[in-house]
Amino acid sequence: MKAATAEQRKEKLRKLKAAVETHGDEIVAAVKKDTRKPEGEIRITELLNVTANIERNISHLDEWMKPVEVVPSQNKIDKARIVYEARGVCLILGPWNFPLGLVLGPVAAAVAAGNCCIVKLTDLCPATARVAAKIIKQTFDEREVALFEGGVDVATALLDLPFNHIFFTGSTRVGKLVMAAAAKHLATVTLELGGKSPVIVDEDADVKMVAGDLAGAKQFNAGQACICPDYVFVKEQQKNGLVEEFRAKVKQNLYRDDGSIKKESIAQIVNDQNFDRIKKLFDDAVAKGARIAVGGTLEQADRTIHPTMLTDVTPDMLIMQEEIFGPVVPVLTYKNINDVIDYIASRAKPLALYMYSNNQDNIDKVLSRTSSGGVTINGFFSHYLENQLPFGGVNQSGMGSYHGVFGFKAFSHERAIYIQQTR
Repeated sequence: MKAATAEQRKEKLRKLKAAVETHGDEIVAAVKKDTRKPEGEIRITELLNVTANIERNISHLDEWMKPVEVVPSQNKIDKARIVYEARGVCLILGPWNFPLGLVLGPVAAAVAAGNCCIVKLTDLCPATARVAAKIIKQTFDEREVALFEGGVDVATALLDLPFNHIFFTGSTRVGKLVMAAAAKHLATVTLELGGKSPVIVDEDADVKMVAGDLAGAKQFNAGQACICPDYVFVKEQQKNGLVEEFRAKVKQNLYRDDGSIKKESIAQIVNDQNFDRIKKLFDDAVAKGARIAVGGTLEQADRTIHPTMLTDVTPDMLIMQEEIFGPVVPVLTYKNINDVIDYIASRAKPLALYMYSNNQDNIDKVLSRTSSGGVTINGFFSHYLENQLPFGGVNQSGMGSYHGVFGFKAFSHERAIYIQQTR
């Protein structure tokens, strides 16, 4: 694959896109079976987003592959350039929250860069893994891209192999294990992790807009997204308004006239282990004095958690120490923006930071004194959706980035070539 021309790589990507489109209904059915996600969400995240990413690689590959000419600084008659060469054989380990989209996106980038890949989907989504295996087998020779099914034992065995690059999407805990395994062979890594992504509501913000956006974000995949807002800082005088507007928006989005939840409109928590983990965080917060302002219904039988807002939350609660990864949002109040900045800056760097504000001085203050993988001002997720921006974390929330040209570069080695003139 390394020596493949741009056209040869594009042809493989065209075949991949066609296979995804051909098996679209199978993909929707499989992901729905594995996750009980709403069909609309599945079509956007696991079909439209995947094919758009593949098409973006096809459209820009000629430009991305061009060598970068450099004028030597010491001897102007010499020549120098940077060429992008494939890293080699790559391992791509996918997560369960977007089981196809967060695997085929990296696969498309790896193929565009000329790599060979071994792909491992999560064992928590077996129906999706079977459809993915069918797509990959129809698209690629197994010496180019091969998919392995199975559990943790298969992933562990793969991590023992001497890959040139490992691309992992998942938790920080497992990310550390992946990085340790990569170190044995000095493989490079891209780690797409997570963390506690804060929301700062400035005193001039439109609380109704914040609450509406927050309700939508927590409904999306039941809050099981690495960039989902994890907790909110709001001024005391804004708290009641945020609670009331959040309650109204959740009711509008998810509840019938009789008060029952439209379960077809919200995903399940992926398994009993994760349901129990979220319930433990919730129960600990309530036991330590948090107030259930909205929601609070956790249905163990089918792993449904109703969108929930907690107030009177304090930093000592477990829910403020671990990533929630569910449709529960803790709310803290603050008096001074500097206190919020100090709180965020003293903790692990999150994957995303969100701020609602029209005060440029406060925005600049937050941006200059905090660190995060990415930032969206006056909204959620936009820095992820813009493919001309790199997406990735920093330190505890990840390493490296991808999307668009940044994905191509993640799977490429920038090789320096210097040619001295002999005459």
